[in-house]
Amino acid sequence: MTTPLDVTVRLDDRVRLMSAVLSATDWPLKSQAKKPHGTHLHARSTRKFLEVVKNHPAVQAMQGLLDQNAPLEAFFTFALQLKWPELELSELPPWIPPRWNEQLKDFYVQGRLATWWQNEDSVWQSALHESQKMFRDVAFKPMLKTFFGEVTENLIFIPNISYPTDIDLAIRAENELVCIAPPRLAWGDSPPWPYDEDPGYIYRTALQQYGKLLVHTYLRTHAEEMATVITTPLPVSEQFRARYPTWQEQFTVLFVAAISALYMEKHLSKAEINAYVLMERKMHGMTSLPGMISVLRRYLAAYEEGKYKELIDFLPGFPKQFKVAARIVSL
Repeated sequence: MTTPLDVTVRLDDRVRLMSAVLSATDWPLKSQAKKPHGTHLHARSTRKFLEVVKNHPAVQAMQGLLDQNAPLEAFFTFALQLKWPELELSELPPWIPPRWNEQLKDFYVQGRLATWWQNEDSVWQSALHESQKMFRDVAFKPMLKTFFGEVTENLIFIPNISYPTDIDLAIRAENELVCIAPPRLAWGDSPPWPYDEDPGYIYRTALQQYGKLLVHTYLRTHAEEMATVITTPLPVSEQFRARYPTWQEQFTVLFVAAISALYMEKHLSKAEINAYVLMERKMHGMTSLPGMISVLRRYLAAYEEGKYKELIDFLPGFPKQFKVAARIVSL
């Protein structure tokens, strides 16, 4: 019996609208100053096309929120709550500026985005078809179930060739776990790769975003059982600890990286996982990743033997096992 595929790939005009507004703020310039990178021609062209509405109230409202360090996830979560094309919501979140949904609708009209997207439809369709090709033989839920129990949410992947150009976003919207992802960055100023160029990259990008949402919810749900567990420091590098100061952050990043590696090992190759682990160690100081992979391998073996029903049964002894595993793999 074949495993049903469980990732739906789609485009979403609400995401494209929020991306377009973001392109008219100073975010693109700041992201380049932080990490210079080549961007998709459509993203650059969108920014140029919308130059005439860069002072629109919808843009000014988003800029004000960005200046207050509002996370990008908040914008796109809000976008996916709106009805399209009305852009209506029964009750706006308290952090939303007054009438912002109405301003977004006016920005869509004044910016002639319907015409722009139609003119640029071929590049959007390419991104869609490339992504659909990558997820044609993919089923993440069987692996996720071994850790979290039954995952009832729909898994959605939305390719985004506009902004943000270098950040993957994890969004929970109604009964969906959504990964909004730009194409993979190339070296220097080169344009990004097509979505179907590197299966391993797409798999881990999506799986890490879904995993992140599930871990956050899982740790909150089991906060009482985890109260003692999180008092034991994890064996991570100083570089990694500086970037992710809390126990929950460290665990989440290492966990989603590890399950992504295990998925690639099973569905791609051992060489793929080795290259990925090496990259994470060098670029992000994730020296403990091999230890986390080792611990989760043992968990999966014990799960198959019926020793655990889900992750919470294993977590009380996790810090000790992880510390030992991290020491062994470092030898």
